[in-house]
Amino acid sequence: MNQTVNRSEDAGDGIASELAHFATGVTPEGIPEEVRTRAKHLMLDAVGLAYATKSYPFTKVTMDAMQSLGNGSATVIGHGRTLQTRDAMVMNGLLIHGLDFDDTHTRGVIHATASLLPCTLGLAELHGSSGAELLAAYIAGVEVGARLTAAGNGGFHETGFNPTGVVGAFACAVAASRLTGLTQQQAWMAQGIALSMASGSQAFLQGGAWTKRIQPGWAAGVGMTAATLAKGGFIGPKAPYEGLFGLYSSYLGEVRNLVDLSLATSGLGEVWQTMEVAVKPIPACVFAHAATDAATILHQAMRESTDTLLDSIARVRVKVPREVVKTVCEPVSAKRRPANAYEAQFSIPYVVATGLLKGQFTLGELQDDAVSDPRVLALAAKVDYEIDPDSTFPRHHTGEVIVEFADGRSVAHREAVNRGCADRPLSNEEVTDKYFSNVNDVLPAARADRIRDAVLSLDRKPLADLLALLAEPI
Repeated sequence: MNQTVNRSEDAGDGIASELAHFATGVTPEGIPEEVRTRAKHLMLDAVGLAYATKSYPFTKVTMDAMQSLGNGSATVIGHGRTLQTRDAMVMNGLLIHGLDFDDTHTRGVIHATASLLPCTLGLAELHGSSGAELLAAYIAGVEVGARLTAAGNGGFHETGFNPTGVVGAFACAVAASRLTGLTQQQAWMAQGIALSMASGSQAFLQGGAWTKRIQPGWAAGVGMTAATLAKGGFIGPKAPYEGLFGLYSSYLGEVRNLVDLSLATSGLGEVWQTMEVAVKPIPACVFAHAATDAATILHQAMRESTDTLLDSIARVRVKVPREVVKTVCEPVSAKRRPANAYEAQFSIPYVVATGLLKGQFTLGELQDDAVSDPRVLALAAKVDYEIDPDSTFPRHHTGEVIVEFADGRSVAHREAVNRGCADRPLSNEEVTDKYFSNVNDVLPAARADRIRDAVLSLDRKPLADLLALLAEPI
């Protein structure tokens, strides 16, 4: 562990070269059936979220802005074929990631599908690729993105970068390399080019900015651009990960000692990280899921009215992994009074108070009236966090809630393994149920069924069938 980050810029056997070899060489038949099946369900989850996001203000604003850049013929989910390919990627990424309800690789903490599905869907449509090739490219990208982020051991969040945007650019570069027909050498170079384009600041955590929502689609566009330049002979750095100013040295800074470069290529083609991707059961930051579930379980266990509950609670203590504090716990004053739904999704005080009072946390708990509910805010003001000494982060995002009452009593519940993660996954059937719950208010039942069937048969039927369904406006 903690291998030296800096290596020769001329190293032909470096990480980028090995990742390129894998991404350009893996075949659909070489990917286990259970991996392909799970990947299609991850896509289905993402498609459902794209429809659920359609009516939100940030969707209309972004769509109007993208259309002002010029017309095109690329598919935007639920919006027709109106944008140029890269702009459609940006838009589809926002649709999938806009509610922060999309999948997350547990160890890498990257929302891989939110960038890789827009990237592969757009390029497959542009180049006339088959559904099987789209699926293989998507899986290759997930495998690469998960490993590159895991190698950072939580360092990206520590230094204020969102790996979904930063590392997503490299994952999309290798997926795009495959669909664009690059050689191994060109796919290696595409990753070096992506290094100059990768971005993703976590400044959105304060003030309710919309910028996180656009980062996955931007990463998709970076992947397309980098692969296209590489195919044309454009030259980039040869050691984009382990180089002197490579990904880890540049983005992790003072915590680069956390880096374990062996994780970037470990088990490629043998251990499938796609199976480690967690589907979110709760529409909030994955770092807050265990605490949210613990709070809702305590709500059921206490069986008190919400009014009595609020009056009798003196303090709520929440144990969280040290690595998540900057994201969901601080600054404490802002987390206790989120200004909008997006801040609420990244607030331990809000999600725990909501779970204790309401016994649930759904998209309904992100409506304006819910976020400003005085009962929830009064209880959130009593919520403190502390570091969980027994955390198994990043393997699990642990959470423990201890409720202390004014009369000296206390109750507690701990979720040692967050629901939805690789060690406690949602089944494919549960993922399908989530898809339908997200589209039921948006799509007619028959159309929702057809889209489900088209996604789950992606590698067996013409891709044009799925694209036609997704392009149809709602």
